[in-house]
Amino acid sequence: MLLGTVIGPVSTTVQAATKTDAQLTAIKKRGYMVLGVSADYPPYEFHKTINGEDKVVGFDIELARQVAKDIGVELRIKELGFDSLLGSLKTGKVDMIVSAMTPTPERMKEVAFSDSYLRVAQKVIVRKGEENKYRSVMDFKGQRVGVQKQTTQETTAKEEMSGAKVVSLKKVTDLILNLQQKKLNAVVVEAPVADAYVQTNQALTLANIKFTNADYDCAIALPKGSPAYLASVNRTIKKVKANGQFKKWRKTANDQMFSKQNFWQAYGSYFIKGTGITIILTIVGVLFGSLLGTLLALMKRAKNKLLKAIATVYIQYFRGTPLLVQVFMIYFGTQVIHLNVSAFVSAAIALSLNSGAYVFEVIRSGIQSVAKGQTEAARSLGLSNKKTMRLVILPQAIKTILPALGNEFISLLKESAIVSVIGVGELMFQTSVIQGSSFKPFLPLVITSLIYFVLTLILSLLLRYFEKKMKVGKANNEVFD
Repeated sequence: MLLGTVIGPVSTTVQAATKTDAQLTAIKKRGYMVLGVSADYPPYEFHKTINGEDKVVGFDIELARQVAKDIGVELRIKELGFDSLLGSLKTGKVDMIVSAMTPTPERMKEVAFSDSYLRVAQKVIVRKGEENKYRSVMDFKGQRVGVQKQTTQETTAKEEMSGAKVVSLKKVTDLILNLQQKKLNAVVVEAPVADAYVQTNQALTLANIKFTNADYDCAIALPKGSPAYLASVNRTIKKVKANGQFKKWRKTANDQMFSKQNFWQAYGSYFIKGTGITIILTIVGVLFGSLLGTLLALMKRAKNKLLKAIATVYIQYFRGTPLLVQVFMIYFGTQVIHLNVSAFVSAAIALSLNSGAYVFEVIRSGIQSVAKGQTEAARSLGLSNKKTMRLVILPQAIKTILPALGNEFISLLKESAIVSVIGVGELMFQTSVIQGSSFKPFLPLVITSLIYFVLTLILSLLLRYFEKKMKVGKANNEVFD
């Protein structure tokens, strides 16, 4: 009886603990679950226009929806580059990853994994007519073999294709494009993806290659220390595998993947959406970058040594580090200090901060282009330093600043493509989506390049127009003087 009084409460506490945990409680409290996914990997997850509406579909997505439904919450999808998924999960940007991810010893040190929901083989895609050239893994010695970065295919190629030159790229679409352009001799991908590309591209085929460790499990990645959450996910996986629902999802995904649609009707809206977001990001970056650049220029001219030091460190840091690093630091760093900043806002902040460091140089050179006599004349009339700068120097400096600022606008327009890595739906991100969904790696790139060309051409023409206007105005002022 005494043992019962001690053990009874303890077992009750353990059962209660397994029913919930901090992660599961937080998800239920907010009423939705955030899914991290790289939606350019059909048939697992990809974009499709259904009844005129852009949707993320695939059997991975359906599985995630079922997990959310069984927990009793809504599913929200956050798209990211594949190599950003684990970082997003660890920093709390997403609650779960369902993206054909295989549990590896390295990954299991960082996150928890569910039971396997799918076991797939690895296949090798080659150009048609070259399949007889490759009979075994040894035949790839000295050949360039492409794999997706940070995947099990990368591990397989490095371990089993002895002597092969393994090339790791970010996206499968990039690998296929390189294979078509004869920059790669083969590509190693999962069987469902390989079958899809071969079925839709007559120039490609499969090599009859057998790997020693050919099969890998796909599982759902979750935060560590969430046993109740993990148990709930495993129950869902077990249920959909037992009742045949997962097989139905796979069939539906294959049907959606190969449904025939007119390219422009299916993907035209993606280009339009991406172009709009690119323009907005560029405008925001240049606007706030200009304000920040002006502030930095004034700080550098200040007599206060602390202000000068702050401006110097800031400028050197943002000009001395890659924009890609700055984007990641702001996106993940804000989460570390418990600020859940969206991908778009993170991108806008990164572009503005980076632009400010370069606009500073434009503002500084513009101010220095104004003759010193203007400052002396203003001061002799009794104007303070602040009024001299605001009323005399800056208005004249603008004539020099505007053309250079226009060039910064053009540069930022092109550099904004970098923010696609954190899932901002700008033009380059939408291009990747189209490449994955349409199985056309090259055509979307051509269209995107033309869109960028038209945008930069329009900006260049506008700059020339304003430069001419300013020159005419300056000439009229000189005649009047």
